[in-house]
Amino acid sequence: MNKKNIGLWVLISISSLLVIMFLVGQTLSLFNYNLTLELGLQESEKEVGKVGIAFLKGYAFGDTIIYIPLLIAGIFGLLKNKRWGKYSMFAALSISVYWPATILYAIFIERTAITLQPDKYISFSILLPLIMIFGLWGMRYLYKK
Repeated sequence: MNKKNIGLWVLISISSLLVIMFLVGQTLSLFNYNLTLELGLQESEKEVGKVGIAFLKGYAFGDTIIYIPLLIAGIFGLLKNKRWGKYSMFAALSISVYWPATILYAIFIERTAITLQPDKYISFSILLPLIMIFGLWGMRYLYKK
């Protein structure tokens, strides 16, 4: 594998992990929210309230019908070296920057309304910026190619 391909494989590998993570955490929550809650992949009503649950389910629906298909199309399109793969992945990566920003803002601006377990503040503060950085890096990588 040459240096040129390393970036592509990093992009495809992390995107594949995101697809799996979102299928389990988001798509599954549309069918069985309580199971994803038990797995620690969603927040409880105590943490985010009824409106928060509604918004989390809305994100899950949007991820299932838009974000996940874009990621999958991007992965396969890049593997086949198709232009539509690049565009699909770029769109998915822009979502990868957008959604963590909204979640981070919400949980830190509304600490009295959203009372997450303390470990979630730590994990979200690490994981969500990493996803944003990945999205920005990926968009830059695709733009340069």
